[in-house]
Order: sequence, then structure tokens, then C-alpha cells
Amino acid sequence: MFVDELLRERYPEESFITARLSGGDINEVFRATGDHHDFVIKFNSSERFPAMFEKEAEGLHYLAATETIATPEIDQAGELLDKQYLIMSYVEGGFRSVEFWRNFGHHLAALHKSRSGFFGLESSNYIGSLKQVNAPTKSWEEFLITQRFQPMIKMATDAAIIGNNEVRLFEKFMDHIDELWPDEPPALIHGDLWSGNFIPAANNHPVLIDPAVYYGHREMDIGMMHLFGGFDPSLFNAYNETYPLEPGWQDRIPYNQLYPLLVHVNLFGRSYWSSIKEIISPFG
Repeated sequence: MFVDELLRERYPEESFITARLSGGDINEVFRATGDHHDFVIKFNSSERFPAMFEKEAEGLHYLAATETIATPEIDQAGELLDKQYLIMSYVEGGFRSVEFWRNFGHHLAALHKSRSGFFGLESSNYIGSLKQVNAPTKSWEEFLITQRFQPMIKMATDAAIIGNNEVRLFEKFMDHIDELWPDEPPALIHGDLWSGNFIPAANNHPVLIDPAVYYGHREMDIGMMHLFGGFDPSLFNAYNETYPLEPGWQDRIPYNQLYPLLVHVNLFGRSYWSSIKEIISPFG
């Protein structure tokens, strides 16, 4: 098995017990408990998803460098045979208590205070299994249109998931983007913050995993967190105590869900377009 071979190659002096963990559709994920280490090991095809784990490790480093919110410690990312892998510390899970949710809100607000002089990132990365281009731009409107919406729309049309009528409707919505988002500085965001991408650690603090980081509008994380649920309202109360969102943020949640919905259209099919249509139809 690949994990056993990897451990023999990288840690020849240590014995490990391995167990499979849930890992989604893309990756194989294992826990490896040894004499001196307790790891999570993820691997997949290096040909299908080039540099995916290198980008994931980079994203975790971005988050950790802010010293605002915890992430797993990266041991190493690399390639062996036809596989790429990521080895990081195992995080023991705890309970989702009221204290945990409030801590999460305070930590996330602190993360969003991390600034940049541009929207984007110095390199591309992934969201799920899709490439995410982050070419730096000066305005949020330009970044959102050119680096988020247009690439996903093109991908969906190229795959014949949506047609010209849908494209025209979305273009009419994009004509109004500069009216919809409040003016804020670029904030470091997780980028894919659904309920499966955090761990409630045993110390009642959150640990973020599987990032799709970039410097963007912080409400993008807030919108993603509301898309599939799984976050207690006390988190958002605590967030607003630390770094209040601009008035009307609840009304803007659907707009901040459009990008992840487009990602889901391209990953899982047209059934997600109905949610997009409901959001953008008033602009058509």
C-alpha cells in the first residue's frame, strides 16, 4: 500500500499503525500513528492534480503566518512514484460548544484583518479539484469578474453545462457588481470555508484545513459559511464584536455564494444552476 511505502521511505526508523479516514472524492486520506509522530497523510494522482498539495501546504502556511487561527503543522509535501502526498499533524477533535463557536468568530475576524495591497495572490491554487487563478488586481470588482466569475462561466459553457441564455443573464448581473459590495481592503480569507473544512480542537479553538486562500472581500468567507450551514449563529455574533461587518451583510450573503455555486456547477452539474438563477434573475 502506498502509505506504508511512503512511511518506510520517509521515516525508516519508526513503526506506524495506519487507518483510513474519510477524504472526499479526490484524495485518499489516512491517519498514521507512530512511536514519535501522529500524522494525517493525504495522497492522489500527481498527473491529474499537479502541485495540489504543494498549493494546499502553501495556503496553510499563509493562514498560520497570521498567528490568528490554528492550522495543522505541515511535515512535508512531495511526490513518490506517480502519487503526490501531504503529511501533516493529526488534530484531535473536540466538542462544538458555545465557547468553541465564540472563539471561532473571534479568530476568524482576526484572520480577516490580515491585509494586502491587492486582491488575489502571488500564485494560483485549487478550490476542490478545480484550478483557481489569483492574478493580483487593484479592485475587488475587477478581481471578482476576471478571476472568479468569468473563468467559471467559461468552464461551464465549454462543458455545455449552461448555454448562451444563462451566460447573458449572468453578464447582466455582473454589470451591477460595483453597486453590491461595500468598499473594503483586501483580506486574507480561507476561500472554501464550509463545515467540512474546520476541526473543533480539544482546546475549544478551531483548526482550519483544506484552504483555497487569497486576498479577497471578507464577506466571501461569510457567504460560503451560510451556503450549506453547519455554523452556529453565536460565531457571527462574536465575529461582529471583533470586526463588525458592514450594514446589510445578511442581504449580501447570496451574492457571496455565487462563486462557490459556480464551482459546484462545474464539479457536480447543472442542478446547482437553479440557485444561481434565483440570485441573479432580479438583475436580468
